Amino acid sequence: MKLSRNSYPELLQVLLCSVVMVSCVSTKRYKTLETQYRTIQNDDTKCNDALKTAQSSVTDLTNQNNSLLSQIDYLKKNSNQVLGALQDMSVLSSKQAESVKQSLEDISQKDKYINNLQSAIARKDSLNMILVTNLKSSLSDVNDKDINIKVEKGVVYIDISDKLLFNSGQYIVTKEARVVLGKIAQVLNSHSDIEFLVEGHTDSVPIHNACIDDNWDLSVRRATSVVRILENEYKIDPARMTASGHSKFAPIATNDTDEGRALNRRTRIVILPQLDQFFKLMVKK
Repeated sequence: MKLSRNSYPELLQVLLCSVVMVSCVSTKRYKTLETQYRTIQNDDTKCNDALKTAQSSVTDLTNQNNSLLSQIDYLKKNSNQVLGALQDMSVLSSKQAESVKQSLEDISQKDKYINNLQSAIARKDSLNMILVTNLKSSLSDVNDKDINIKVEKGVVYIDISDKLLFNSGQYIVTKEARVVLGKIAQVLNSHSDIEFLVEGHTDSVPIHNACIDDNWDLSVRRATSVVRILENEYKIDPARMTASGHSKFAPIATNDTDEGRALNRRTRIVILPQLDQFFKLMVKK
């Protein structure tokens, strides 16, 4: 086909459009391939990370499995030992079994004894509280500084100051104090199954005169004076009473002050149930 000179521009234009179109298609294809490549690279990285994690998990599971196998082996050995011990225990002789039975019975008896003892102590404490209540009620009009009633470790104590009972350095009981002793005696007579001590106590100040040799002498004389009044005037059985003197050697306060020495100068009545009466309380009725 023969082209005319006038058709050259049209042909050139067609060729140029073709070149441009080819160029555009190549660039677009390149970008698409590049995007796909990057995606593949990312996927590969993720796969590698996942593989490493899986390998680590496999290692951990392997270690755990080995540990469990070791524990199972240990338990098997222990179970064999336990079975052996049980077999040894099963061959206890009849004499040994009887000994075990007797031991259990002894423990049961001791438990009963302890329970009875605790009940007896509780009843004794109740009796002491009744005694204290009666004493405080009877002596309600006496100054609390002159007389103190308390219970310590199951024992009832009545502390009477020397100011109430005696004149200074004397062992003769005053008339006012005889009234107080009469009220105490009334309560003691209502509990004829108890014994009690009458103790004389002094401070540390030495004493010596025509009638008194020393603090020992004074503490004993004061205790016996109280005992005689309880026996002679208020008819308390003398077999229930014991008189004793402690001189300055059982203080309840310091002897370095006037107040402390005043507390130490006292007569104490200590009330304690008889031992046989206490053991009677332990017997179940």
